[in-house]
Amino acid sequence: MRGDKFLQPGLLPNHELTIPYQVAEPWFKVSDQQMQLEGLCFDRKGDLYFVDVFGGEIYCLQLPEKQLTQIALLENQNPAALKIHRDGRLFICCLGDMESTGSVLAMQPDGSGLETIVDASFGFVIDDLIFDEAGGFYFTDFKGYSCNPIGGVYYVSADYQKITQVMGNMAVPNGVALNPTNDGLWTTEMSNNRLHFWSLAEDHVTIPAYGSAVPYHFSGLEGPDSICIDALGNLYVAMYMQGRVLVFNPEGIPIEQIFLPERIQRQMLRSTSVAVYPEQKQLVICSNDGSGDGGSWLYHAKSFAVGHKNFQFQ
Repeated sequence: MRGDKFLQPGLLPNHELTIPYQVAEPWFKVSDQQMQLEGLCFDRKGDLYFVDVFGGEIYCLQLPEKQLTQIALLENQNPAALKIHRDGRLFICCLGDMESTGSVLAMQPDGSGLETIVDASFGFVIDDLIFDEAGGFYFTDFKGYSCNPIGGVYYVSADYQKITQVMGNMAVPNGVALNPTNDGLWTTEMSNNRLHFWSLAEDHVTIPAYGSAVPYHFSGLEGPDSICIDALGNLYVAMYMQGRVLVFNPEGIPIEQIFLPERIQRQMLRSTSVAVYPEQKQLVICSNDGSGDGGSWLYHAKSFAVGHKNFQFQ
């Protein structure tokens, strides 16, 4: 272990040194400059969408040509995630002013037809969402501090007329994903470094008695960011400022980690988002080098299964 440059104390917590790993490969350079890339999401054609949080841009990378197109600009909205509705519309989670003016916006894949789904006046800071089989969606309210947990997870009904809190008292909840059977919700809590799993009742919002768990506590500053699952229910967690992804089986046990090659030089650490291809055992990770000179990149690695198609493909 001491001879392995990726498995050194100080680069990883001691209890994670024995987790098997693979090293991702640089795949597409988005920019020479720092861009806070986020919100990786594949559409039905296999093209990849993502956002630049602080620049406000929405991008589409056409595949396999790797032709990058900016389709929209959401100035001062700070888009943090993108998911695709089953009708093809892009749903964009926006942080707003990072305090109370977040929203969910929708648009066509070419950027036209902008509409509001969750209005900024409601007071949320919306970081991520996931659709369920009923046509509604869950979103994270990206608020709070480790000792002032005022964030939470909410459910929006399929007609977008009702918003219900699923869980509160969270410190900066970030990524959210449904398991393949649509009866369990994964969420990362960034400021308290925790992974949550909640069983869901048939009403989509009630957690049954003894239906909540914290299967994993992360280590280090910053913490768990965006997440996704594959068709077998394995969970992929992007670790912000750590240049890696942690992979968990459906029982919440870590089974693999995926390193960005530059992390051993403490570069390209801003790994924020991960997405598994819907038809391939392959995933893509985004990161940037912050104030360094490495720019902003997408990486490829192997996944345990093809991507879970959620409900955007039905």
